[in-house]
Amino acid sequence: MSAQDHRPGELPGPDGLVRCPWPGLERHQDYRDYHDLEWGRPVHGERALLERLCLEAFQSGLAWLTILRKRPAFRAAFAGFDPEVVAEFGTGQVEALMDEPAIVRNRRKIEATVTNARATLALRDRGGLDALVWSAQPAVHRRPATAADVVASTPGSVVLARQLKDRGFAHLGPTTVYAAMQACGVVDDHLAGCHRADA
Repeated sequence: MSAQDHRPGELPGPDGLVRCPWPGLERHQDYRDYHDLEWGRPVHGERALLERLCLEAFQSGLAWLTILRKRPAFRAAFAGFDPEVVAEFGTGQVEALMDEPAIVRNRRKIEATVTNARATLALRDRGGLDALVWSAQPAVHRRPATAADVVASTPGSVVLARQLKDRGFAHLGPTTVYAAMQACGVVDDHLAGCHRADA
């Protein structure tokens, strides 16, 4: 297939595979690997979903590549996003994290991660975080044809953000929640021409 056979934003990358435009054709391999191996694949489990929600909150205002490269440090700093451990973080741990250069040192986001761990534990008596996040999966989701068709939020992400807030979660608005829904496969927004579509 020649370049002329692709729609704008669907040119194949260096390896010949057509991707969504956001990993870029010439960007770093780790960004392409994240797109190919993780983004949009179903994610389940309390710790995994807590991590995705918190990292999306940390990403707000930054490039996702920044968070992706710091992800191992975030996992170390937040005990693998074990909610039982993070929920016990107090002022001392927060101050220590504010001095940790390997992560994003934003006090509101660090404190929100602790708050979200506590909210995750509280959800165990109400079906759990997994059930709540996946309750937002739409019955029908139209795959975007082009990057212009990808939205920043949906009515479903507005509802889920409100539900999370009502259950004690912090720093998770509809746009951040929709990014997490995309990342966790609750919705599949790989473009129609992407090699990961329907994979």
